[in-house]
Amino acid sequence: MAIDPAHYVTETWTEEEVAVLRRYFTNLEGPVFALVNLPEVVKGALFARYSRSAKSLRRLFLDEFVGDLDVSGDHSVDATVGLARAEQLYDKVFFEYGDDSVAQLGGVHLACEQVSNLLTKAIEWSRMMSFMEKSTRYVAYDARLGNGRYRYHRDPEVLDSALGARFVGDLDRLFDAYAGLLPAVQAYLAAEHPKAPGDSDLVWRQSVRAKAYDTVRGLLPAAATANLGVYGSGQAYEALLVRLAAHPLPEARSYAAMMLAELRKVIPSWVKRVDIADRGGEWSSYLETTRSGMQELADSWFDQVPTASVVAASGPEVTLVDWDPDAEVKLVAAMLYPYTHRSEAEVAEVVAAMSEAERVEVVARYVGERRNRRHRPGRALERCGYRFEVISDYGAFRDLQRHRLLSIEWQELSPAHGYSLPDAVVAVGGAGAYREAMERSAALHGALEEGFGPTRAAYAICLAYRIRYSMQFNAREALHLLELRTSPAGHPEYRKVGQEMHRLIAERAGHRAVAALMRFVDHADYDAAELPRLEAERRAEARRAASAGRRVAGGR
Repeated sequence: MAIDPAHYVTETWTEEEVAVLRRYFTNLEGPVFALVNLPEVVKGALFARYSRSAKSLRRLFLDEFVGDLDVSGDHSVDATVGLARAEQLYDKVFFEYGDDSVAQLGGVHLACEQVSNLLTKAIEWSRMMSFMEKSTRYVAYDARLGNGRYRYHRDPEVLDSALGARFVGDLDRLFDAYAGLLPAVQAYLAAEHPKAPGDSDLVWRQSVRAKAYDTVRGLLPAAATANLGVYGSGQAYEALLVRLAAHPLPEARSYAAMMLAELRKVIPSWVKRVDIADRGGEWSSYLETTRSGMQELADSWFDQVPTASVVAASGPEVTLVDWDPDAEVKLVAAMLYPYTHRSEAEVAEVVAAMSEAERVEVVARYVGERRNRRHRPGRALERCGYRFEVISDYGAFRDLQRHRLLSIEWQELSPAHGYSLPDAVVAVGGAGAYREAMERSAALHGALEEGFGPTRAAYAICLAYRIRYSMQFNAREALHLLELRTSPAGHPEYRKVGQEMHRLIAERAGHRAVAALMRFVDHADYDAAELPRLEAERRAEARRAASAGRRVAGGR
């Protein structure tokens, strides 16, 4: 597939680099490509490093990985050949046994680069896949690329319209505001959090930098691009591509075509049905028809209903909208059930007759002594669930949306709910520039919405703007999510969401036993007092030192 140079940035390689890259990547030009002929552990390590690097995956592979690999036997390897025999074998199995689930038995590492933040959310909606996204916490967006452009998606139809020049100009100004505030905020945070005597310069600088990136990321528009590492089975990719083909965002549909082209180089049989008219085509048509039908119906009911006025908010809003009043009784019954030979009704009858202290004892015994948050109780916690409605900035939503075991639905990103303004931005005198950027973002959104509809208009919205969404999950996922997202290293916005959810489970739902077993939920406020990443960076440095010591000892 030819790549439009006005759409995606392409890289150039030396002849020597091409000779290496062609063995391990299905193409050397496009933003989508699969990884092949590499050990699984190398692919995993490469994707992990990818999430914290500003480099493309292929450049990262050349710069940091090739030197540690034995590639001497790979000179005749070509990533794009040798599939015919495998495809024949698959077809034989499929037609002989007729089992779609065979497509679950193998997977592909796919690199997706220059993906807008809107598209990353559409891709990451898939539950049965793994993702590693470049983080705004570890990578700065203040520099222009070699072609002079900032990193954001340029919709071809928007660029060709009367709004094209304004779109580029306004988004460039948003990135300029980010680049202008970042050094001031970083200097302020360095002064507020001086290096401790026992910390190295590296640990301290990285911790300050991460907090600075967290602070100013709200200035980035949703059009800002990221690199996304994806791993999934053939069946999961088929479902993803069919869904993207029906997406209202043109970027999603064109990107799905590029993904399909690369997947056909490595798993052609598993994605054979994606664009067949009476298979994947019908599936995509069904999804598109139901979406547009629901949008039309919702508009007819709510367009005439006045919306609430926007009010300034200092933090996220969390509402517990649904829960089971009898959840704790049902939870205890579920905990005891597998340890008996009684029916559910019999177990429930016994539990109902217990005192509160006796039920608390069952919960304590089931949960056991949890020494860290990775010690997670069993599936009995899936017996009760909670539904929350949240309004938070889009940056926090991006992080919470990645929890794929929960059910999450979100509304269109717009300026309707206001935006968050970090204290550190105010402290460095940047509030005026920040507000100006938000106003520019909202005005461009209005112009794009009129010309291209609300879906593409969302490209203009800064990550500081708030979005409304619902989250539904059981107590087991709540334990994982709330303990993880309230840890000291977390971003302050989603830490507040997690803390409020935990409080509501205990006080609003009255499920104090459930809340109590989530013992690693952290309600402290680290935003002003500490550098959230400091402890994590200290541990990382200790691991590096220990690893270096083992290598030295081994060399002896």
